Amino acid sequence: MLITDPSQSLAVLKCYIRGEAGANDLFQQAMLGIFNCIPHSKPMPHRIFRISKPKAEITQLPKLGLAKKHLITDFKHYYSHRLGRDENCVSVHYAYQALSLAISDRLVERWKNTYNTYRDQSCRKAYYLSMEFLMGRSLSNAMLNLGVDDVAHKALYEVGIHLEELIDVEPDAGLGNGGLGRLAACFIDSCATLQLPVTGYGLRYEYGMFSQDIVNGEQVERPEHWLRMGNIWEIERPEYMVRIHFGGHTETYVDEHGKPHVHWVNTQDILALPFDTPIPGYQNDTVNTLRLWKAVSTEEFNLQEFNAGDYAEAVAQKNTAENITMVLYPNDANENGKVLRLKQQYLLASASLQDVVGRWVASYGSDFSQFAEKNCFQLNDTHPSIAVAELMRLLLDKHGLSWQAAWDITRSTMAYTNHTLLPEALEKWPVHLMQQLLPRLMEIIFEINAHFLAEVSAHWPGDSARLARMSLIEEGACKQVRMAYLAIVGSYSVNGVAELHSKLLKEGLFSDFYELWPNKFNNKTNGVTPRRWLAGCNPLLSELITNTIGAEWVTDLSQLAKLKPYAEDPAFRKKWRAIKQHNKNRLVALKKQEHDLDLNPNALFDVQVKRIHEYKRQLLNVLHVIHLYNRIKQGDTANWVPRCVLIGGKAAPGYVMAKKIIKLINNVAEVINHDPQVGDKLKLIFLPNYRVSAMEVIAPGADLSEQISTAGKEASGTGNMKLMMNGALTIGTLDGANIEIREEVGDENFFLFGLTEAEVEAQKHHYQPQAIIDADTDLQGVLYLLECGHFNQFEPGIFNEVIASIKNPHDPWMTLADFRSFVNAQVQVESAYRDQEQWTRMSILNTAASGKFSTDRTIAEYNREIWKLTPVQPR
Repeated sequence: MLITDPSQSLAVLKCYIRGEAGANDLFQQAMLGIFNCIPHSKPMPHRIFRISKPKAEITQLPKLGLAKKHLITDFKHYYSHRLGRDENCVSVHYAYQALSLAISDRLVERWKNTYNTYRDQSCRKAYYLSMEFLMGRSLSNAMLNLGVDDVAHKALYEVGIHLEELIDVEPDAGLGNGGLGRLAACFIDSCATLQLPVTGYGLRYEYGMFSQDIVNGEQVERPEHWLRMGNIWEIERPEYMVRIHFGGHTETYVDEHGKPHVHWVNTQDILALPFDTPIPGYQNDTVNTLRLWKAVSTEEFNLQEFNAGDYAEAVAQKNTAENITMVLYPNDANENGKVLRLKQQYLLASASLQDVVGRWVASYGSDFSQFAEKNCFQLNDTHPSIAVAELMRLLLDKHGLSWQAAWDITRSTMAYTNHTLLPEALEKWPVHLMQQLLPRLMEIIFEINAHFLAEVSAHWPGDSARLARMSLIEEGACKQVRMAYLAIVGSYSVNGVAELHSKLLKEGLFSDFYELWPNKFNNKTNGVTPRRWLAGCNPLLSELITNTIGAEWVTDLSQLAKLKPYAEDPAFRKKWRAIKQHNKNRLVALKKQEHDLDLNPNALFDVQVKRIHEYKRQLLNVLHVIHLYNRIKQGDTANWVPRCVLIGGKAAPGYVMAKKIIKLINNVAEVINHDPQVGDKLKLIFLPNYRVSAMEVIAPGADLSEQISTAGKEASGTGNMKLMMNGALTIGTLDGANIEIREEVGDENFFLFGLTEAEVEAQKHHYQPQAIIDADTDLQGVLYLLECGHFNQFEPGIFNEVIASIKNPHDPWMTLADFRSFVNAQVQVESAYRDQEQWTRMSILNTAASGKFSTDRTIAEYNREIWKLTPVQPR
């Protein structure tokens, strides 16, 4: 509410001069209110214009139809009038835009109803803060969730357009890197499907991580400008811009009542501009919101410098501000990269919390007594953990709450999900950097730490070693802020993402905190949305399942258990096998376009697609491929099972070893794929630029799912779930969610190998890879081919570091320790694949057992045990 009464404004001005809590915001409202009462001859910067209150009928429109004739009418309208195209236009982009606009209209209609219902019911809400949302393509998902995919196909066919061409032209949204971002996308899909009032908050990156090319076998990164052609699925909301502070310093003063106040002054500010994207639930009229923040400068450019001829400097401030959300995950190997990464994380936290708190104040004023009852924040991994300190800052400095009141609210609203068991992957920021960039936040963190250490000391008197271990500040030459610890201390819930992961967090990484607060820790095994990862990406299999057991499985994946008896039905197995073959042919066609390489669609399709990392052990997979190649060259091909090994994923730009592994994969592929003696017996393909839309083709066509990480290193994994859901069989270690997949499908339908987590831990201090090599002639043959340069004849020594790493007694991934077990498990795979009836039976049982791995189940558990929201049906 703007303040326009002069007497009110005078009172506010007095409060502002005295420095009373909250007076700054009231002063801005007063000045804005007075300003808007003054007649102006031209628009002024940042002025809020208002129209007289419109009549109710301005929004009372007939409901948009979902029939074919309605889609055709709207498609023609947008194609001809909005986009100005005619029958001579051959660009598929405009047809894609026209259909997307027609579909988007129907989402917005439901979106407004959902928002208004949440507002009117004043329901408890949750906010999901994530640095990544790997959304994939929106058009196909929106049509599926609206229930118009078949209708749209027929409508476009009637006007001479193939829907598949439109779907394929849409770029994947470059808002994530891997499993973390894809999980967030699946989560918000399930929140909408379960009709839970949840808003996603993230960053609107101009460029994705990068687009991956392979040149001479090596990864080459090029910009992934996914917004080049615009994004019709988002709505810009400049009226909700918020200001973000960086730098400056703090000043403390005491008011006339003896209450201390802190001002963060002389800051270099930017603005966070929100863009909203609708997130539809599955055919239930609920459409939730994903709000993404873009960094913009407070001024367009310095006109004085521009007029003086310094054109570059004139726009420098604007460019510096917008760099913050320019690229997903800058390389933080240097100081500039660290600054940019920290700015990204603070922008997400501050903008999102200001948005939520601002809406609260608009409705309830300065009364925060019910704030914790109505709001909760889920921190997706450690990246947004600065939100703990930022909420404290807003409550203390902006709204005048006492420390205890603010801390009670913060610890009652924040919940933290951890996604890694690797200590080096946990966020840590140098204290000096925090003090330079976020001085007020650093003061708050110091105070949180002081209160926390007092609590620890009271629980374990005199235990200085424990105090040092648990402190939010890691001592050393360069003091660091342990952001994961901040998230734990400031949250009421801490969860892992698979049973083993959560167990290891409590026993290892966070054991001290678990001893202090055992009731705070819990497990929420990850999942994937069955809408995109079965109903959407595998339409033929979805149709077979629906015709067999009904359609309820799309929102209740446990219904897939009804497929188990059909595994014994020869007619059903024949249909299942035919669909798998169709999907493999589709995958072959895709790879033919990219590689100009003929693949045998009858071969075993052996798939490993995920981020390239040593712990995920793509290297172990390559060693097995070389072993198979060696067998072929030695003539050991009796009863051979043809195999196509497909590996895909991106290596972080600064991760040298991961890039060398990509190079090794491609060099080995070059030799094998062009050896006439090998022929169709074995193929190795590296899938460049792995992304969501590629996985939508890969998952339905996969026979074997490689989940071969070192036990105890993978938190959960979700690619394993997508592949299992589409009927692939898993070969894997007892790591992450593999354990629960094996429990669900049964030992006989899972190819297990490798050391357990306990065995890995036990061998850590006396691991002898050379002894393993000496005892295994097959491994000796593989390493001989690597060391003699067979796969790098014209690039001598290029793989020396890779070879040295796996022969190193300190190799934390123990790749060679699992080689023999892996080879033996692959022999079991071949034996099972030879019997196609048995393989198909196992494939059906894998899909039938995948019900647990729906994000609907995961989100229901988050809600039941952490968020405690009430589902809301839009009016």
